[in-house]
Amino acid sequence: MTALSVNVNKFALIRNSRGTNHPDLIQICNQILKYGANGITVHPRPDERHSKISDLKPIKDIVRNFEKAEFNIEGYPSKKFIKTVINIKPDQVTLVPDPPNTLTSSFGWDCKKNKDFLSKTVKKFQESNIRVSIFINPSLNTLKNLEYIKPNRVELYTFNYSKKFKVDKNTAISPYLKIVNFLNNHFPSIELNAGHDLNTINLQFFLSQIPTIKEVSIGHAIVCDSIQMGIEKTIKKYLELSSK
Repeated sequence: MTALSVNVNKFALIRNSRGTNHPDLIQICNQILKYGANGITVHPRPDERHSKISDLKPIKDIVRNFEKAEFNIEGYPSKKFIKTVINIKPDQVTLVPDPPNTLTSSFGWDCKKNKDFLSKTVKKFQESNIRVSIFINPSLNTLKNLEYIKPNRVELYTFNYSKKFKVDKNTAISPYLKIVNFLNNHFPSIELNAGHDLNTINLQFFLSQIPTIKEVSIGHAIVCDSIQMGIEKTIKKYLELSSK
């Protein structure tokens, strides 16, 4: 079974829009885990328009109440971000190459261009016993130097898959299969995560083609589906899809 980590950033965005604690993000995290999700993901951006630094410790405390649940913090590894994450000590940190004011994560790391920076950063987190995943595009051109960087996992950026899935699912999955084959042949110790625009329509096929995915991180689609179905039914639907 692939673990389902729910990205709660959009719940936090709704809370922040009114300057109150409604909805209560910590309560939502508790509900999500109570309904069976395997983890919580947050992306505390520099402007704190989504989850805030002050949310991290309470969320970690909630996650610790659920056996085997994990806490994943993602973001650009600035000095402040590195210090914050090491202080919080989540189960996993996912490194993304986002510029400070970007709307959402929209591309992966160029491992050749950033090999020294990523290598040093990955090592800092691993020395604090934090698993490290790095966000990557479905392109072999960007994956050189993984043996130098040494992440524990890579997260496949699935925006292109989601976009092309509507036209031809086999064409959509093809670049990802090449990436997985490359990683299996050259870096068998590196595990796989996936995320971005996965939903009830395209998730099951993706996991059926790449059953070695350890974790999917899904946020926007879950928030949208929760409006229609409620959080409990939505979480259970995604768990059903990720377990097949």
